[in-house]
Amino acid sequence: MEETQKGLEVVTKYFSEFSEKQLQQLLLLDDVYRHWNEKINVVSRKDIDQLYERHVLHSLAIAAVMNFTGNPDIIDIGTGGGFPGIPLAIMYPEIQFHLVDSIGKKLKVVNEVAAALQLKNVTTRHSRAEDITDRKFDFVVSRAVAPVKDLWRWGKPLLRDQRKMASFKNGLVCLKGGDLTAEIAESGLRPYTWKLDKMFEEEFFKEKYLLYCPL
Repeated sequence: MEETQKGLEVVTKYFSEFSEKQLQQLLLLDDVYRHWNEKINVVSRKDIDQLYERHVLHSLAIAAVMNFTGNPDIIDIGTGGGFPGIPLAIMYPEIQFHLVDSIGKKLKVVNEVAAALQLKNVTTRHSRAEDITDRKFDFVVSRAVAPVKDLWRWGKPLLRDQRKMASFKNGLVCLKGGDLTAEIAESGLRPYTWKLDKMFEEEFFKEKYLLYCPL
């Protein structure tokens, strides 16, 4: 429990507005992911001990930039084990998050985590993003799933035109790493880009970025 508390402090160092309930949900993440990761590997072995830094805080970088208001509907494409969707759903209990992945066993973990944390604002779908035609969203979020040009190709049709947030137009928000020069050039997009090492001091965030492509 002490190690978990220490891990959580990596998050609360930057985000201090959590309620008691949210803090309990964040604390539970470690046990629940360790339990399910033994059965279905969704977090690499070397990363499970760094869950709060490399997965939770990394996911919450989106909240640090976007600070979602107006109750937008958000879809997380290629969610894997539930990142960035699960941490964002904890941060924003009033916002609906739809977590999508093409691998069903990963969504089993997501569903079990959401149930254990009693997250009422998380739904899931076993699907490829490009096959979703029955719903629209305000924001698409994703973490290191595919090149930006593909994320935009899959995500743009899922976005509705009418915006709910005054500060940001509807769009794609993705977490990426490494040298993105060629990837961005190839996409033909001109995303707004934030360097995560300007927000978080941990070594892990060197050469990590948040990209925002408005509709």
